[in-house]
Amino acid sequence: MSSLSRELVFLILQFLDEEKFKETVHKLEQESAFFFNMKYFEDQVLAGEWDEVERYLCGFTKVEDNRYSMKIFFELRKQKYLEALDRNDRAKAVEVLVKDLRVFSTFNEELFKEITQLLTLDNFRQNEQLSKYGDTKSARSIMLVELKKLIEANPLFREKLAFPVFKASRLRTLINQSLNWQHQLCKNPRPNPDIKTLFADHTCASNNGGRAPPPTNSPLTGPVPNAGVFPPIGAHGPFQPVVSPPSGALAGWMTMKAHAANSSLPHAPVALGPPGLVQPPAGAAFLKHPRTPPGGPGLEYQMGDSEHLLKRVRVGPSDEMSFSGSTHPPNIYSQDDLPKTVVRNLRQGSNVMCMDFHPQQQNLLLVGTNVGEISIWEVGFRERMVHKPFKVWDISALSMPLQTTLAKDAAVSVNRCIWGPDGSILGVSFSKHIVQIYTYNHGGEMRHHLEIDAHVGGVNDIAFAHPNKQLCIVTCGDDKTIKVWDAVAGRRQYTFEGHEAPVYSVCPHYKEQIQFIFSTAIDGKIKAWLYDCLGSRVDYDAPGLWCTTMAYSADGTRLFSCGTSKEGEAHLVEWNESEGAIKREYSGFRKRSVGVVQFDMTRNRFLAAGDEFQIKFWDMDNINLLSVTDADDGLPARPKLRFNKEGSLLAVTTSDNGIKILANGDGQRMLRMLESRAYEGSRAFSETLKPSIASPLGPTPNASSSMASAMERDRMQTPLSIGNLANAESSKAMDIKPRILDVAEKTKTWKLPDIVDSSHLKALRLPDPMAASKVVRLIYTNSGVSLLALAASAVHKLWKWQRSERNPSGKSTASIVPQLWQPTNGALMSNDVNESKPAEESAACIALSKNDSYVMSASGGKVSLFNMMTFKVMTTFMPPPPAATYLAFHPQDNNIVAIGMEDSTIHIYNVRVDEVKIKLKGHQKQITGLSFSQTLNCLVSSGADAQLCIWNINGWEKRKSRSIQSPPGHPSSLTGETKVQFHNDQRHLLVVHESQIAIYDYQLECLKLWSPRESLCAGISSAIYSCDGLLLYTGFSDGAVGVFDADNLRLRCRIAPSAYISSSISSNSNAYPMVIAAHPSDPNQFALGMSDGSVHVIEPADADPKWGGSPPQENNIGTGTGTVASSNPSNSALNSQPSETPSR
Repeated sequence: MSSLSRELVFLILQFLDEEKFKETVHKLEQESAFFFNMKYFEDQVLAGEWDEVERYLCGFTKVEDNRYSMKIFFELRKQKYLEALDRNDRAKAVEVLVKDLRVFSTFNEELFKEITQLLTLDNFRQNEQLSKYGDTKSARSIMLVELKKLIEANPLFREKLAFPVFKASRLRTLINQSLNWQHQLCKNPRPNPDIKTLFADHTCASNNGGRAPPPTNSPLTGPVPNAGVFPPIGAHGPFQPVVSPPSGALAGWMTMKAHAANSSLPHAPVALGPPGLVQPPAGAAFLKHPRTPPGGPGLEYQMGDSEHLLKRVRVGPSDEMSFSGSTHPPNIYSQDDLPKTVVRNLRQGSNVMCMDFHPQQQNLLLVGTNVGEISIWEVGFRERMVHKPFKVWDISALSMPLQTTLAKDAAVSVNRCIWGPDGSILGVSFSKHIVQIYTYNHGGEMRHHLEIDAHVGGVNDIAFAHPNKQLCIVTCGDDKTIKVWDAVAGRRQYTFEGHEAPVYSVCPHYKEQIQFIFSTAIDGKIKAWLYDCLGSRVDYDAPGLWCTTMAYSADGTRLFSCGTSKEGEAHLVEWNESEGAIKREYSGFRKRSVGVVQFDMTRNRFLAAGDEFQIKFWDMDNINLLSVTDADDGLPARPKLRFNKEGSLLAVTTSDNGIKILANGDGQRMLRMLESRAYEGSRAFSETLKPSIASPLGPTPNASSSMASAMERDRMQTPLSIGNLANAESSKAMDIKPRILDVAEKTKTWKLPDIVDSSHLKALRLPDPMAASKVVRLIYTNSGVSLLALAASAVHKLWKWQRSERNPSGKSTASIVPQLWQPTNGALMSNDVNESKPAEESAACIALSKNDSYVMSASGGKVSLFNMMTFKVMTTFMPPPPAATYLAFHPQDNNIVAIGMEDSTIHIYNVRVDEVKIKLKGHQKQITGLSFSQTLNCLVSSGADAQLCIWNINGWEKRKSRSIQSPPGHPSSLTGETKVQFHNDQRHLLVVHESQIAIYDYQLECLKLWSPRESLCAGISSAIYSCDGLLLYTGFSDGAVGVFDADNLRLRCRIAPSAYISSSISSNSNAYPMVIAAHPSDPNQFALGMSDGSVHVIEPADADPKWGGSPPQENNIGTGTGTVASSNPSNSALNSQPSETPSR
């Protein structure tokens, strides 16, 4: 619906309200979904009109839209359920449970079970979480406060909570203006006309009693707009109908005439293209200022399609708005329109291969990397909303060539990621065979939709098209083909063959009701295809004769391409479509450089490309450079880039695996507006759906659809692969821009932040009246609202943070003291111990279920399974000897547990059937670490023998083993407790030993190593990744804590024990962190379990919400002495694929 039609709805709403049509007003609000009347909603909630509340709410959102919406509906239905229980209306309560609340069992089965158990209680207030439930009125009021916050935070309600401000009775005013205009057009206007109807145009009767002639015949006024008080949409300027481009626009490209091409199509042509690709109106039209005519009564309202009436003389002021529409906007611009100011720095952590801004939410950036991960960044808040490492959804459905390829080498890179036309779907193409399609909603949730084994070799490009008024996916690959897939079911619709080399890019488009696809191959050939089986219509050579991409301007009228030759020369050109020839070639590129140039365009006016460690800009109509920016340095030789839809933001890749966001004035205002909405404060509601009676609703599980069947099994010959040079840029030394320092800068030294005072951070020692016993294990619950410690005495301690005005999310924080929680019966959660060996001398281990419902733990005795709500032991198993020393849940089955043992074996145990499936043998001393990688389909184990072993979790055979590498100055053969943890990318492994922290790849090769020295010279006691994988928290045996960059092991800051341990409280000046826990959603919060039994929660100070700062690249401060490789964990050399072409 156009903006003027939307405004018309608001005018009608105002009119209905003024006329007291109350029910009709709210019905129109709900059906149009333009304005959410919070006052009406509040009244209905307080009155308990639950059916009307949900009916009204459903006009704006549904349960499954996002986590805000799910929480809103859950609170409403839970309240309805509790009120039925409070009235002792069990039948109604059961009806609500079955019809309304069952839907939430899909997301949290434990929660649904607990809600169901309320039926068994005489009074639901016997449930501890509901003990403070008051009467119905107060409960509704409390709930309403929560609902208002959720609605205000929900993106679907943005700009719908405030009614536009305009004058009263505005619709009546517009009608009066129309009647005055009609009266002015009368041939014999009367001084006081009698208006009796609005159903027909007004005319004044002639003096002789006859009707006046129609105004259209008037020689004085010329043509007059169509009759009617409210002309239909499309009748005047702002609603101009779409017009087609001139015929023959593709004549130079297509070898067949347009009508012949049309007749060959197997389906009817599409009149209008997909949203965002339609041609804008061709004719200019204006909605002019109404003015008072001389000598005429009232106001006149001028319609835009009456050219002669525009020339009439008018006088008088106006307070109305003027609108205009035009095919081509006026060529008025300045360099200030270019986004060149760096406003955000995003740390992706691995080499960025492609980016795409959301077509509607223009602050959302989709990113794909060289390790196969995809992320969605909210650039306004610098937050990574979604992070998904590469994972095959159903390997059994893949073709045998792909299964064989992945078995030999599991490394996969993203070649292209792209949003669908409306942003509700996104596609990712990978360097090995696969395309994955996700659905995305405005709440930030991504769900599996399709996984297609699309091409033999790499899938080099992906795009969306509407060839038959149905959304389709277009792909191309190393197998020299282009394929079109149904976006709903993933069925292949077309295969286009004719290229003689791997196909590098595709560009689907439409013109003159003809749908077609341009494709480019790495031999420099450009071809065009109609959606038929008659072969290519075009065969041209692209400038550069190598890697070329093509794109149309936003209005669809101009075609550009950017190509790179094998020698590194770049060619950015505009094509003359009518002749199939180059119209202009833009100058300003470096003659020879490393990598493939990427380009983008914006506002139908500017072109941009990454070259020579800069971003270069051109005016589309001028071949000479318009402007350049180096984005404050740090760019690779040829950075990748992407504009948002409005051209106000520009994302640019950096040489340190990051992204810089550049903005113009509009972009900076947009980001400031987002920040000023106080959206950050309410975002906590998106991170937890914890209801007031139970643990939180978890995120919606990915629903994998069935995969497409294996395709083209007969095409087993080895194709030309496009992945071999997938990292040509980063693999060459010239890719990093040499930094030129002046004399003053050379004398600067970077001072490592050293936090020694409590005023420089926020630290909280958790309350604990129990006897002190060193903390041996520490873990946050997955919801982030609790912290669980296991002491050497075999006793568990659970601290819970409560919701309050200061902490509305209930998340853990160093600013609020939590409660040391125990069930009402006062029971302790204590492990079974070995009578022959004191608990303090036994190895302890702990593992928490994904839904926080139960914990598995051992302290030298049997392994115990506890209910986290009641602290009751559900079962015990595996009595010693040998004793369990480490526990890890299988990532795909909570009933399977890997248990490291004191005798150096690993037991794969099935809890449900109480059976050890297999024992793994490969270590010489007790197991001290286990970590699963679902992406690599493996388990990595570490032991007190300082050995690493990698096991295949399908057959549990050992793939490889090795000793950890010794740092300089240490014995060549190390022993001692060694721990492991996989990074978020599921491919890189953190190895922790008292002598080092190190990063290993999936083949157990050491990439980075840091050993204690200088200000951090004590032995390492514990280390863990932050939840976003960007930081590494490391504890030392002298009480210090180091915060490192996870990708390169550079030290960001050192936290002295004096900063978090109060001398007046500490009874042991030698206390140090035995274990560190990282918060599951706040990357800057961590907790320390101390040798004196205390637990501390640590956060940065409010003045500086992040830890430390990265040292300059030219300084070596903080770099480990034992650096093994110059690359970081995401080094492209680790993931390069056999190919003859660089990545995009």
